Amino acid sequence: MADAIPKNLFVPEGRQVTAVGLGGEGILRTSGRTSHAHRVIQEALAQGLTYFDSAPAYQDSELYLGSIWKENPSVRQKIFQASKTGKRDKKGAQADLEKTLSRLHTDYLDMWQIHDIRSKGDFDAISGPDGALEAFVGAKRAGKVRNIGVTGHHDPDILARAVKEWPVDAVMMPVNPVEELLGGFLTTTLAEARQKKIAVIGMKILGASHYILPKFKISADLLIRYALSHGITVGIVGCSAPDEVQTLARAGIGSKVISILEKERILNVYRPYSRKLAFYRGVI
Repeated sequence: MADAIPKNLFVPEGRQVTAVGLGGEGILRTSGRTSHAHRVIQEALAQGLTYFDSAPAYQDSELYLGSIWKENPSVRQKIFQASKTGKRDKKGAQADLEKTLSRLHTDYLDMWQIHDIRSKGDFDAISGPDGALEAFVGAKRAGKVRNIGVTGHHDPDILARAVKEWPVDAVMMPVNPVEELLGGFLTTTLAEARQKKIAVIGMKILGASHYILPKFKISADLLIRYALSHGITVGIVGCSAPDEVQTLARAGIGSKVISILEKERILNVYRPYSRKLAFYRGVI
């Protein structure tokens, strides 16, 4: 399995990452469930996944991952570890980074992301004097982070502006049928990312799947392949059990295989519910 999942260059002349990665949601976004989380992480490693997501906001995610890397430092060198900060000021972001590195038992991050930019107020605070962006640029210059990213799922125009104006190497954004129907992230933001030739991490791939999948029999595998068909660098999904990791890995293997009929069916199912299912955007 380890050699079967396709890999993509994260950035030109950079490292390769598997087409699918373990998201920071699911079991990782819990507290006090170390043994269960370890089973999911170990399954991801066994399946050959190399991209691992986390964030201080995701409860014990960094602790779960860090305890694995502490015991297996050679494994840490082989994987791509991402984390984030939601702090908007330089001092707060720097403090978050030091805590993240300690919790992950590593002296660098493969990517550090500005977490969940939502508004012009966020943009101005982050990029203004003593804003978090200064911490990101300094951390990359110091070798504590190898890539800088920005994430968002509220306003595609604000996220696109961050991609265009900030020195980022990657953007994380929603990639699912809702976004194709509504436009925004898969038009404005994705176009800006491609223009700048940065990495694109797809999130919220299964969006509201608890509602859609049972009623219309659309599988998680199909939604993952749908997301990957948009040519993103890596699609991440939070998993709650080893069998979900296996589904994610299988979808990664079949990432290039989605028919026109499959895509049309997905969009037809989602079309009547698109605005309701874009709950993560807030009011639209």
